[in-house]
Amino acid sequence: MSTSIKRGNVAGWLMAGPAFFLICLFLILPFFMAIWFSFTDQRLISPNEPEFVGTRNYERLFGMSLLTLDAQTDESGAVKMKDGEPVYPRLRSYTRDKDTYPEYFRKRQWFTIDRSDNRRTFVLASDIVFLKAVKNTLMFVAIVAPVQSGLALLLALLINQKVRGINIFRTIYFMPVVISMVVVSMLWRFIYDGQNGLLNNILGFLSFGYLEPVNWLGNTATALPSIMAMSIWQGVGFFMIIWLSGLQTIPPTLYEASRIEGASGWQTFRYVTWPGLRNTAILVMIVITMQAFTLYPQIAVMTSGGPLDSTQSIVFQMVERGYEKQDISGGSTISVFLFLFVLTISLLQGFLTRKKS
Repeated sequence: MSTSIKRGNVAGWLMAGPAFFLICLFLILPFFMAIWFSFTDQRLISPNEPEFVGTRNYERLFGMSLLTLDAQTDESGAVKMKDGEPVYPRLRSYTRDKDTYPEYFRKRQWFTIDRSDNRRTFVLASDIVFLKAVKNTLMFVAIVAPVQSGLALLLALLINQKVRGINIFRTIYFMPVVISMVVVSMLWRFIYDGQNGLLNNILGFLSFGYLEPVNWLGNTATALPSIMAMSIWQGVGFFMIIWLSGLQTIPPTLYEASRIEGASGWQTFRYVTWPGLRNTAILVMIVITMQAFTLYPQIAVMTSGGPLDSTQSIVFQMVERGYEKQDISGGSTISVFLFLFVLTISLLQGFLTRKKS
């Protein structure tokens, strides 16, 4: 018996060996290498040997300072005004003087906070582009995750009916999922075109020419929301199928009992459907959140991070610095931050959705 078990283990390891080797080579080993590179000045192509720099890369990413300045005054003590706003000293006097103000050296203005006593607080950051990428990614996750999951649930409820031809609608809703995100992004880039895009033509036709064409991807106010809308449309069919599988596990007898009791449609959903979808809801939210944090192909194809860094994302910054700028240490630092951040979100979601005894 023991001999046959050992032979079975050997055969199992031989069959799993190639896959396990590739996982170690392309996933586990790069994971630990990225952690090490984040503490060095490693370049992609450089004749110099990498040196250990400690936490310098992390300090460059998250370095922030607060600078509060008083408004400038004239000889009489009155506050100088320009275009109806107080005039403040130039930031270059503080960000270019390393000897006098080392804590502000080479930092840039991120945003300002005006105070009622004619004072302004400047929030300075060492890497504004990365902080914008973090803000955009969090905004993308906060909007796409609930909207996509809610819309997918609505579609699942609609197609979970015993109606002739319902499989046609299921196929139509699921079709965008089987198309590559790169292809979908290229298609929607033409739809969002500022001159002859399909969306502008439809809006112009419906408004009888009243609405002017909008450069959806070239405007800082509409670029990221446009990418959100496209991402929701592309992935909603996949989560619709997951919701549908959860709906079909709910016993029909519960719905029969609710009808006998005279429950309304909302009461049936609240007390029968939603409790039966609890585990499915946890899976959907976790998967959607993880996918939303990997926002990259849409940005790379449609906007390249623009305009004015309004569509930067964490993964886009990681790839751009690691390969386009050949800064492996900077890209590795961002990847380590993303791993720890996503891990924290996953643990938090698991804690909030745990079953209470």
